[in-house]
Amino acid sequence: MERAYAILDVKAADAPTRRISGTATTPTPDRQGDILEPLGAEFTNPVVLLWHHDKERPIGRAYLCATADGITFDATIPIIDEPGPLRDRTDEAWQSLNAGLITGVSIGYRARPGGVHPLKSGGRRFTATEICELSLVTVPANVHATIHAIKSIDAQYLAASGPNPSGAADRTRNTPMTTQERITALENSRAAKVARLDALMTKATDENLTIDGGPDQAEYDAIELDVKKFDADLVRLRSLEELNKNAAKPIQGGPPSRSSAIQVKSAVLPGTAFIRYCQAKAFGNGDSMRELAFAQQWKDSTPEVEMVLKAAVAAGTTTDATWAGPLAALQPLATEFLELLRPATILGKIPGFLHVPFNVSVPSQTGGGTYGWVGQGAPKPVTKLQFGSISLGITKCAGIIVITEELAKVSSPSAEEVIRRDMIAGIAQFLDSEFTDPTKAAVANVSPGSVTNGVTPITSSGTSTANARTDLQALIAAMTAAGISVAGAALLMSESNAAALGNANNALGQPLFPTLSPTGGSAMGITVYPSQTVGANVILLSPPCILYADDGGVTIDVSREASVQMDGAPDNPAVATTVLTSLWQNNLVGLRAERFINWKKARTGCVQYTVQTYVG
Repeated sequence: MERAYAILDVKAADAPTRRISGTATTPTPDRQGDILEPLGAEFTNPVVLLWHHDKERPIGRAYLCATADGITFDATIPIIDEPGPLRDRTDEAWQSLNAGLITGVSIGYRARPGGVHPLKSGGRRFTATEICELSLVTVPANVHATIHAIKSIDAQYLAASGPNPSGAADRTRNTPMTTQERITALENSRAAKVARLDALMTKATDENLTIDGGPDQAEYDAIELDVKKFDADLVRLRSLEELNKNAAKPIQGGPPSRSSAIQVKSAVLPGTAFIRYCQAKAFGNGDSMRELAFAQQWKDSTPEVEMVLKAAVAAGTTTDATWAGPLAALQPLATEFLELLRPATILGKIPGFLHVPFNVSVPSQTGGGTYGWVGQGAPKPVTKLQFGSISLGITKCAGIIVITEELAKVSSPSAEEVIRRDMIAGIAQFLDSEFTDPTKAAVANVSPGSVTNGVTPITSSGTSTANARTDLQALIAAMTAAGISVAGAALLMSESNAAALGNANNALGQPLFPTLSPTGGSAMGITVYPSQTVGANVILLSPPCILYADDGGVTIDVSREASVQMDGAPDNPAVATTVLTSLWQNNLVGLRAERFINWKKARTGCVQYTVQTYVG
């Protein structure tokens, strides 16, 4: 049996139903010099998916589709619930794919009579073959084929879709390909062409040559022209698909239980849709058509990205009663990102803050009444409450995240993860520091002061963990002396302090704080929220006494032409020594994120803190 190999290029990974798709082979010479003509291959779907061509070790099944540009496949590795060798084998295969240890795919085939033709290069051209199986392997030979997706769909949807859920065309059937199948086939063919372009360019670079005037120029130009034709056809097919969707009519009748729509929600990581929206904005740089074209690649997993980009094109008018409708579509993406950000910040972790609107006066009680015992027949004392008012003005935090052009264009999970980590870590660190740093004073109409600013710290009794217990008692005493209950209070301390206290023992060898660890817990019945941004400060605060305003959204702007100072604390205003970096000159993209947020203490004494680094 002959074999033809191809490299796997893993672009995505989800887990519930394990599915891979891509190109198994292309009509280009492999490293043995052999060429397999895709349209001369015969097969019966589904074909068995093997582990390293071992017929005794099946791991799934695959559906093949042959076009003039290659043979694409869509395969599923089942999830086995019952323990045993089969579950171990399928789990090993899936884990190897996701870890990048499996780098090749291979088809096993037999040449049919008269289907083998020798080539001058020493290889062979197979024009008539029978494909018997598809295998996952570690040693690739054909470098022009890729796996385009490793993904999953809802198990119930998979079961309802029949034996060929992937949409891959089955050559044994007589029905024509659907529009979606034609799109998939074109995308697979395009990916193979682009891989060949990359290989030709790499070859020229390695040989210190240029494509122009080189031996591969004709092939490169021809393939580049094919890619442009594919792109044009993909635009037409997607437009046709939209027209077909708009013309579709609901099926009338049937049981009521079947009349409801089935929704399959993609199992992408939280915040992915927002990150992809940022990538599309960065790629398009204000060109809505480029943004939409870039977002097409996520149409199946995060269609809301395309929906938001389309909505942003429509301008609102004062005469249109629903003018704000299109803009509302952005809210789910911003909310999704904030939900991802909140668990990372102190403000997001601590419950119970008093949420109020911007620029609205909130009554604040500054003094209580006087009460006393009253004898029989004696007059009762007349008392009064003392109130003030507090309002939170509109302030915003903002930052510019600079990424490379290449990172903005790449849509793989690793690129999205880089952007996601950067945005979450940057905003979280900034907000946590601003919220807790005692030196951060309020700046009128610019920024709020920290909740510890203006608070006189309580002198620590020492560095030992026994002293820590005394310090916590002093913080609690100070807060209750101000008439504020510690019910629902929160303790903020560094992870190192939390670790020292969590490992501390008393004289009998018992834990001083048995539930405390570097990741959280409680101390003396008060919940601890560790954060390295607080440094040596140990802060006790009462969330209900802190006003908190948040518009619940993030604004993203993109620029390639700006010149920025690559500094976390830029000069304001710029001076002669300020060094500016041109984004255009350095192939960089700036993503400017803004979030309107403000906070303020409503009562004096609701925040107490001490400064100490404890040693266990």
